[in-house]
Amino acid sequence: MPDDKIFLASISGFFNKYPALPYVLKWTFISGLIGTLAGSASAGFLISLDYVTSLREANLWLVSLLPIAGLAVGLMYQYFGKDVEAGNNLLIDNIHEPKKNIPLKMAVFVYVGTIITHLFGGSAGREGTALQMAGSLSDQLSTPLKLSKEDRKTLLISAVAAGFGSVFGTPLAGAIFALEFQKTGKIKYSAIFPAFLAAILADFVTNMWQAKHTHYSIINIPELNIKTLLYSILSGIVFGICAAVFSKSIHKVGDLFKSKISFPALRPFFGGIIVAIMVWLIGSTKYLGLGIPTILESFTEALPYYDFALKMALTILTLAAGFKGGEVTPLFFIGATLGNALAYVLPLPIDLLAGMGFVSVFAGATNTPLACIMLGIELFGADSAVYIALAVVTAYLFSGHNSIYTKQIIGETKHKNHKNQEGKNFQEI
Repeated sequence: MPDDKIFLASISGFFNKYPALPYVLKWTFISGLIGTLAGSASAGFLISLDYVTSLREANLWLVSLLPIAGLAVGLMYQYFGKDVEAGNNLLIDNIHEPKKNIPLKMAVFVYVGTIITHLFGGSAGREGTALQMAGSLSDQLSTPLKLSKEDRKTLLISAVAAGFGSVFGTPLAGAIFALEFQKTGKIKYSAIFPAFLAAILADFVTNMWQAKHTHYSIINIPELNIKTLLYSILSGIVFGICAAVFSKSIHKVGDLFKSKISFPALRPFFGGIIVAIMVWLIGSTKYLGLGIPTILESFTEALPYYDFALKMALTILTLAAGFKGGEVTPLFFIGATLGNALAYVLPLPIDLLAGMGFVSVFAGATNTPLACIMLGIELFGADSAVYIALAVVTAYLFSGHNSIYTKQIIGETKHKNHKNQEGKNFQEI
C-alpha cells in the first residue's frame, strides 16, 4: 500500500477511535471567533456604560431629557429596526428554529439604544444588550462557515454564553445560563463544550481589554442547622413571589402601553415622562441605570425597606415602554435590596440575605436555577453555596410558570402538581 494511503488510513482510524475530536477541533475554532467578537463587544459596551453613567451623575439635568431620548430610541426602532426589536426573544426563537440570519444591525441598535437609556436616566440593565450584540455578531459567521441548522443553534447558544459570561465576568454561569434559558427544564447537552469554551474565551478577551467588573462578597456565613435552612427556604419563597410579580408586571405594563399608545415610538416618550416625574418626586437618582452603588451597599448596611419596590417600578416602566437595556442587573438590585429588607425580620446576616436575593430573584424571573447557583458561587464564593442553592431552587419553584422571556419554552414542568404546559412558550400561557 502506498505511503499516502497508509497515512490517510491511519488518520481515518484515529478519528474513528476518537469521534469527538473533529467536533472539538471544529468548535474550538468557532468558539474562538465567538469569544473574540463577544468579549470585545462586551468590553467596549462596559467601558461606554461606565462613561455615560458618570456623565449622567455629573449632569443630573440630563434626566429631564429622558422623554426626548425615549422618542429618539422609539423612532430608531420604528423606522429602521422593526426586524430586530424582539431582542432576546428573537435569539430564543432562532435557537428553537433557525430562520434567516440575525441582522448585524441588532448589535448596533441595541448598543446605541442602551447607551441612550443609561445616559438620560432610564432604569435598565446590560445583559440584554450583551446577549444581542454577541448573538448578532456571531451569527454573521453562519454563512461563510456554511453552518447547518443544528450548528446555528449551537452557535447562538454559545454566543449567549459568551455575552453573559463576559459582561458579568462569570463565564461558568454564562455557559449554564445559555444552556438553560431557551427551554426551561431541558438542557441542550450537545452544545455544552462550545458554550463553556466561548464563555471562558469571551471573559478572557473582555479582561484583556481591561473592562471592569463589580466584585461582591459574603463574609458572614452562619453555622448550618435546621433553623438557618428553614429561613433560607422562607426567603426563597419571598424571592420567588417577587420574581413572578416582576415578570407578570413587565408584560402587563408593556401590553398597556401598546393598547393605549398606537404609535410605537411614542411609548418610550410617555414612559420617559412618567419615569422622570417619579425621579423628581422620589428626590433621588439611586434607582436609575444599573444601581451598582446601592447593590454594593445592600451587602454592608441596612437600607430603606422599600428600595426594591421603587427599583422594580422604575425598571418595569422603563423597559415596558420600549427603552433598551436588560432586566438582569435591575433584578440583581431588586433581589439584593429585598434580601436586605428581609434582614429586618429574618435572623440571617444581611450580606448573606442580599446575596441570596441577588441570584434568587433572577433565577425566578428567568427560570435558570443551575446558572444562578453557579453565578452565586462565582460572585460570592463557595462558602455560601448551600444557602444560595436552597434559596435559588425555592425561588425557581415559587415563581411559577412566569418568565421575562416570552419565547422561552417549557421543556418540563417545575413539579408534578403544575398543570402540564410542556412545549408551550410563556406567551401562550
